[in-house]
Amino acid sequence: MTTQLHDETNDANARHTFGRRALLKMTGASVAAIGASSFFNTSTAKAQTMTQDWDKVFPKSDRVDHEKVSFTNRYGITLTGDLYLPKDRSSAMPALAVSGPFGAVKEQSSGLYAQTMAERGFIALAFDQSFTGESGGEPRNVASPDFSTEDVSAAVDFLGLHEAVNRERIGVIGICGWGGFVLNAAAADKRIKAVVASTMYDISRVSAHGYNDSMTAEQRAEALDQMSRQRWADAENGSPAYLPPFNAEVAADAPQFMKDYHDYYMTPRGYHERAVNSGNAWTQTNSLSFMNMPLLTYIDEIAPRPILLIHGENAHSRYMSETAYEAAAEPKELLIVPGANHTDLYDKVDVIPFDRIESFFSDNLA
Repeated sequence: MTTQLHDETNDANARHTFGRRALLKMTGASVAAIGASSFFNTSTAKAQTMTQDWDKVFPKSDRVDHEKVSFTNRYGITLTGDLYLPKDRSSAMPALAVSGPFGAVKEQSSGLYAQTMAERGFIALAFDQSFTGESGGEPRNVASPDFSTEDVSAAVDFLGLHEAVNRERIGVIGICGWGGFVLNAAAADKRIKAVVASTMYDISRVSAHGYNDSMTAEQRAEALDQMSRQRWADAENGSPAYLPPFNAEVAADAPQFMKDYHDYYMTPRGYHERAVNSGNAWTQTNSLSFMNMPLLTYIDEIAPRPILLIHGENAHSRYMSETAYEAAAEPKELLIVPGANHTDLYDKVDVIPFDRIESFFSDNLA
């Protein structure tokens, strides 16, 4: 049976509505990322240099142990993660793989979620997606629905081999764009026993159809033509061209959610130099594969394993969780956080419903 801890509102004023000009400028996966970068140049699938310094955007907890770890996905790319373990732990513990937002790094929101869940008794792994952060893959700052989905399962591989983890008690948390990836991964990977998607973006939907599905057929064809031709330019140059750094400057008349992204990614609140979204950039062809590969086609096959979707009442992206909720089968829950916007659920610990997340996993990873 579906449970909702907060009443939903149908008031259209609770959601942001944007002018057509703004929407047309923000199509493709880059709109969800709001960030990106051209200064990385590596020629290996191995992990980047792994720092041992505490360089997170949140304070270190004295209630958990922390380890830097690495593991390899099915395509041979080495992923780098932060493993958070409760100080008071035993064997056969429940574990969580955590990632997101799309274009962020593990030192940001996913690390905060992972550390907080470790404080609450779960082993939790926050990791960088392929081609970004401290994870391997070349060229840098490129994404794919297949690679990102695979990275989730690779994290489950790692957790299932850890001596303190009961491999039959593994769940996943995806934040923002990674909400879509963890749902897609769980549909295929039956080892995942429970799923939380917080402030979810469906990157494939917003890439293929624009915000609020506003992209016309003509605009979609034009975008695909432009990116297809960019492939020739990239092939001729021997390296990809990159998008502008979306978060570096925000116009006074920009939609509020753009200002909210800037407030998180480009200020001391959440800035991290390795994050695509913190003034760096995705490749110009980054959206290409997302436009023809919808992520949420099979999420009804997650059942009978449970799904918890969490979204802010005032988030511009709320409609994506509502659509996912409609497409999913029972057991499922849509929790609407009153007054919250999209980025409030990145790092505001007094807004993120950690109590509900804890009880959800405690009940379903027992």
